[in-house]
Amino acid sequence: MLKKMFRASKKEKQIDMFTSISGMLQGASYEQYNNSQAWHNMFRVHVVSRIDENLFKSLFNEKMGAPNASIRVLIGMMTLKEGFGWSDNELFEHCRFNLLVRSALGLLHINDTIPAESTYYLFRKRIHEYHKQNQVDLIEKVFQQITSDQVLAFDVSGRSIRMDSKLIGSNIASCTRYEIVHDTLVLFYKEMIKTTNIKLADDDLAQLNKLSETTGNKVVYHLTRKEVQKRLLNLGVLCYKVLSVYEEKDNKYYPLLKRVFDEHFRLGENGQTELRPKEEIKSGSVQSPFDAECAYRNKDNKPVKGYSINATETCDDDTLNLITDIQVAPANKPDTEFVKPALDNTTQVLNHKPEDLYADGAFHSPDNVDQCQEEEINHYFTGMPGMPGRYDLTLCDDTLTVIDTQTGEIIPAYKNKSGKWAIKTEKGYRYFSDQQIENCQLRKQIEQIPVEKRNKRNNVEATIFQLSYYTRNNKTRYRGLIQHKIWALLRCIWINLKRIIAYVEQICQRTFLFNQIMPSNWFFSQKISFENTFNRVFNLCQTFFKDFGVLRKKFILMKLDFL
Repeated sequence: MLKKMFRASKKEKQIDMFTSISGMLQGASYEQYNNSQAWHNMFRVHVVSRIDENLFKSLFNEKMGAPNASIRVLIGMMTLKEGFGWSDNELFEHCRFNLLVRSALGLLHINDTIPAESTYYLFRKRIHEYHKQNQVDLIEKVFQQITSDQVLAFDVSGRSIRMDSKLIGSNIASCTRYEIVHDTLVLFYKEMIKTTNIKLADDDLAQLNKLSETTGNKVVYHLTRKEVQKRLLNLGVLCYKVLSVYEEKDNKYYPLLKRVFDEHFRLGENGQTELRPKEEIKSGSVQSPFDAECAYRNKDNKPVKGYSINATETCDDDTLNLITDIQVAPANKPDTEFVKPALDNTTQVLNHKPEDLYADGAFHSPDNVDQCQEEEINHYFTGMPGMPGRYDLTLCDDTLTVIDTQTGEIIPAYKNKSGKWAIKTEKGYRYFSDQQIENCQLRKQIEQIPVEKRNKRNNVEATIFQLSYYTRNNKTRYRGLIQHKIWALLRCIWINLKRIIAYVEQICQRTFLFNQIMPSNWFFSQKISFENTFNRVFNLCQTFFKDFGVLRKKFILMKLDFL
């Protein structure tokens, strides 16, 4: 028996007068439920109805069969969960018993059923697996498709854009080096004993079994620093034995264990396992075996073990502005690498290139400046990485003017034999490269940017605040890069919807005020002006036709005389 292939669900269902929720309500409840500007109706129209289910066609084939629930409803549930900051239990409770939530999902009948929990989790699992296998984020495609439709529907200009980033912590505990190695070995051991493929000696198995009886943090708590170092070295020896016996195909945690070993240990000249110094541990090393994709970064003396999230949005005056791109990467990724993909994705959503780009100094780099110039985008970076130097450098007509900013003294500069500019100081000679001179000129240009253009970037911080509104201690409830990216994309879909609701409400208020003022003065005055204009035109026409009649009579008499 052949299974049904993928088939998109219907956007609108036929209304049943006996089960329709709208038909069961009266009075204020009926008006609120059917108010086209209410959030639930706006969500259904501008989010759920805009989802193209064909984007998920690749998740279903002859083996898996057709989806047993509407993909629009599943995506809508995922968006509502992140929009309101609900847990999974709260999500399903609201979907079953909250009439406004059911209306938002398009469940307009009292007997409409929601997807089962198993269907919901299986759908998310398929999205994750598809991302790992094909490196394609289907939720990102949905976000771009919905936002692009909203841009067209509300005529979003998108001439100017701005961007900013934020560090978000993963849902992991802070781990020491011992805890990372200990817990990784335990994960490998628990996966190993599920199979009959056991290659280790009995002593090594006994040691792993003893490790699995407790967690790494409990071991560290009862030991001194020297004892922890000694045990850590012993774990390194055990890791080397395990890696020497097993292969990657034997255990799914083999790559993680090998990565942890390479990051914390090394083989000495005598072939013995040695502990690496802390200085050799990089920021991209494993921070926790339960989230191996996150990284470490210390920004403004605030250490974060997690991810960097970059948001890009339009920033035109007196119009609707939407988030057009969201990117998630390990925390140690520099902000300069977000600019190019953000411009490409924003261009795809807007269907045209932006004209102005506003960002802070963390996004400034020569490559980003060159790209903006190639694409004819006006770039306004409000700063540059690093601190300004002591000397103010100005190159004009092959003459370098050097000013000591601390003393205000002008120091004569000259070119040496190698062609570098140099000055003589009390401590010796100071040389300046062409890059230093160019950077000094760029800093001066940035300082001359008008205040209104500088301040235009600042409002993007409100978007970053809304994005991370439901985080606790700057941590999400998720682990893994894919999970964090899905969370950020769904949050941005919700933020865009809230902006659309506020924009529509603002337009309606303007229309209401216009209607309140117009009949009393403007319309009355315009009515009098229109009547006066009409009377003048009528009199002119009447005079014209009267004169035309006289001329016509004279022409007829002349014709008769001629005949």
